[in-house]
Amino acid sequence: MNFKTIRVTACGIAAFLIFSGMGLTAEAAGNSSVLPSGGVNLALSRGNSLSNVASDTVMPIEAIIEWATAEEAGIVLSDAEPTEEDLFRNLVIAQVTNYVNVRSIPSEEGEIVGKLYNNSVGTFISEENGWYQITSGSVTGYVKGEFCVTGEDAVELARKVGTRIATVNTTTLKVRTEPSLDASVLGLVPLDDELVVLEETEGWVKVDVEEGNGWISTEYATLHSEFVQAESREEEAARLAKEEEERRRAREAAAAKAAESASSGGAAQTYTVSGDSAMGSSVAEYALQFVGNPYVYGGTSLTNGADCSGFVMSVYANFGVSLPHSSSADRSQGAAVDGIDNAQPGDIVCYSGHVGLYIGNGQIVHASNSRTGIIVSNANYRNILAVRRIF
Repeated sequence: MNFKTIRVTACGIAAFLIFSGMGLTAEAAGNSSVLPSGGVNLALSRGNSLSNVASDTVMPIEAIIEWATAEEAGIVLSDAEPTEEDLFRNLVIAQVTNYVNVRSIPSEEGEIVGKLYNNSVGTFISEENGWYQITSGSVTGYVKGEFCVTGEDAVELARKVGTRIATVNTTTLKVRTEPSLDASVLGLVPLDDELVVLEETEGWVKVDVEEGNGWISTEYATLHSEFVQAESREEEAARLAKEEEERRRAREAAAAKAAESASSGGAAQTYTVSGDSAMGSSVAEYALQFVGNPYVYGGTSLTNGADCSGFVMSVYANFGVSLPHSSSADRSQGAAVDGIDNAQPGDIVCYSGHVGLYIGNGQIVHASNSRTGIIVSNANYRNILAVRRIF
């Protein structure tokens, strides 16, 4: 599923948010190792910076937010632009084991119209008998207040569950060791890459890249905050059907290639591939053959040089599976996996501006950087944004 980012910016005149909506309801559900790739991303830009970065990935759809002037509504407001904190105060954030059901009316008898996942957000509309009326993506409804937080409590929690993202808006952006154009270059990142922001200062943000923590100019990046929002029943059904079809095609393509891969020499024997997925293990074993080969920015050659997403793309291409040449886009491929502890060989492990392939035993194989080339590393060597399963 592709990211659909909504950037909520303050108007030059006094304005306020009108959120259309109907209901959410709450029963907690059990955990599973594979999570939905649906959900809704609400991105807030040009506000105050977040002080924390969440480790969970966002799996967005689209939020329904409309601006109206105070004059049209007959309300007199300050001429100050609303900050992120103002917007956070109107969020309703789910605090449950897995998800809460969204219902059409403020009652357990109401129809379930969607799901709001743990730490996901909706926007507060009203309160009725202990139920919050909210809107969240394409879902509107009521959720029991006991399963959520809002108001001042939501302000602090939003800083923890939201993710501050810098999206590169130039062809190749230099990441520097210090917030200065005179500082040495740490690495390069491509157009549309999404980097987790660690710190913000005037004109610069500190970001997490494969080479380490560095700085990029905000002149060449767009900043926003991401939150996961609700998924409707229709969206869930469509997503599950799409994921199953993708897995079916991937299994068929892998089965056709498995014998050929095994007969051509198989895996490098230096590392042990472990896991329950036979097809995923074949992917991991194939990828390990190229350890020691060079890293080349923008490259896709497993022998002559590839970058991180080019490596993952080319490995899966050997099994008849088409993936994008983009570490950010890889975050929405296949189905989400609930953390590295539930990963299987062949799963895609996504980081800020980087991606690798899980091989088992808590390790990944990846095209790291120009200094190290294609190597094996501990999967937790950096903060993991997402784990995605193709088969």
